[in-house]
Amino acid sequence: MSFSLPDLPYPHDALVPHMSRETLEYHHDKHHLAYVNNGNNLLKGSEWEGKSLEEIVKGSFGKNAGLFNNAGQHYNHLHFWKWMKPGGGGDKIPGKLQKQIEADLGSVAKMKEDFIQAGVTQFGSGWSWLAVKDGKIIVSKTPNGESPLVHGAKPILGCDVWEHSYYIDYRNRRPDYLKAFLDHLVNWDYVAEMYEAASK
Repeated sequence: MSFSLPDLPYPHDALVPHMSRETLEYHHDKHHLAYVNNGNNLLKGSEWEGKSLEEIVKGSFGKNAGLFNNAGQHYNHLHFWKWMKPGGGGDKIPGKLQKQIEADLGSVAKMKEDFIQAGVTQFGSGWSWLAVKDGKIIVSKTPNGESPLVHGAKPILGCDVWEHSYYIDYRNRRPDYLKAFLDHLVNWDYVAEMYEAASK
């Protein structure tokens, strides 16, 4: 299957002031589009042509760096846009997901602290994650285009800490960006949906 760039689920200025129109124009319309185009070129004639995106990401990891980087980032970004919404964030977490976060990570406040810490301490480009591994919610971080998918877990929330995700709005203040993401942008309903799917 070939990759295609999805439309954003909201207008480019819907996440202001926490994420600007300019950031989304660059991040979605240019960076994500480049992953799609490069990924499609590298997919042609490869053994993963015709496979699902998840199969391509898992299969190319450690075997075809160029294809993996672009397919991995395409996978991550498909979800990243849906992991945000206008008026999101805060502690408005659906009950079952909240209970599981509290059981596995101590409390919602502790989860946020750990998630921000993971993103801040990811050296260079990468992602901060909530994922389900062995039936439990964990916090993790990955470099570049990797995700929990290639480490035996299922991602349910990810925050992009590549500089192009925050530099226009936050300059070098990555902790402020991660805090704004959790406090004002996260679409907890979509996280809960992914949690349900990952728990089956």
